[in-house]
Amino acid sequence: MTPEVAIVGIGIHPFGPHEGLTGLDMAVHAARAALADAGVGFSQIGFAAGGSDAAGNADTTVARLGLTGLPFINVKNGCATGGSALTTAHAMLAAGAADLALVVGFDKHPRGAFDPRPEDWGIGSWYGETGMMLTTQFFGMKIQRYLAEHEIDPSALAKVAAKSFRNGALNPNAWRRTPLSESQIAGSTMISHPLTQYMFCSPGEGAVALVLARGERARALCRTPVYLRGVALRTRRFGTFEVFSPSISVHETAPPTTDAAIAAFAQAGVEPSDVDVAQLQDTEAGAELMHLAETGLCAHGDQEGLLRDGATEIGGRLPVNTDGGCIANGEPIGASGLRQVHEVVLQLRGAAGERQVPGAPKVGFTHVYGAPGVSACTVLSR
Repeated sequence: MTPEVAIVGIGIHPFGPHEGLTGLDMAVHAARAALADAGVGFSQIGFAAGGSDAAGNADTTVARLGLTGLPFINVKNGCATGGSALTTAHAMLAAGAADLALVVGFDKHPRGAFDPRPEDWGIGSWYGETGMMLTTQFFGMKIQRYLAEHEIDPSALAKVAAKSFRNGALNPNAWRRTPLSESQIAGSTMISHPLTQYMFCSPGEGAVALVLARGERARALCRTPVYLRGVALRTRRFGTFEVFSPSISVHETAPPTTDAAIAAFAQAGVEPSDVDVAQLQDTEAGAELMHLAETGLCAHGDQEGLLRDGATEIGGRLPVNTDGGCIANGEPIGASGLRQVHEVVLQLRGAAGERQVPGAPKVGFTHVYGAPGVSACTVLSR
């Protein structure tokens, strides 16, 4: 029987612009906070994994945390970097390679939109010359098609974003903490129809770290450990509609999000209906809408009703992105997937403060999606 793996320590550096601090500074801050939360020293960590897209290699943290000789794997997997690093550490603990692991994700992006090169993603330069490397165009096209296929009114997008800003206002670690109304969001600058400026997240800064433990070590360290019941990472199959795809098949296939969610729920032995709080990738408001259904948390086309009934609010039956998601926090690529897990651990501990989900939630779910079609999902429980 595979030993249980739990999260016994969490740490975060606030998201948003931080003049004078490097990505490494933030990563070390988050790592030290997670180690202190777990009540262990870095010298006790037997394995580490982490990643950053623009702020250097994660293993450079050892120069300040301690030169102990531990194995440390650097991960770079688009916006799924944090989820991929967590998957790596979970697998190493489950295999018995260590009893304690550290996972850290961080980034410090320059202002403005991401500026990827087609050649780095296996595409010819022509793809960039036609303007298709602008991810805002992809998100606009994808949600246009989705809204039309499932007869969802575009006003749902402003509702999603308004919820994110409300939740972010309750989160001391969020970048954007000013609530915006649906009319302010819908009336902001149109970026890529139907998505306006305030429906998008922005590249940002921040760091998150987690300490994982296996078996008896987890129970000895933590009075109420939060267990990783399911952890799954999947990539795209032929026929899915993904960012940086130079063509689209006429036959549509389930996206990697669906494959990863199915695998995570099966591994955990629970159903999507058992989830008490969820964190979903929301690079823009349309992503949260689509991912609600792609992960099995609702049926395609039911999102409009969930929003109307307040089901995805903090006090609803399926709270989603309770910390404000990427829209309120921004997206430091390496940290986003771990921020989701950090938030769910707080919720399951009952320690989320003003944004605490009522009713003592027991099961949490996280989902991160990255280019060019990578998804990592986790199921967590007390």
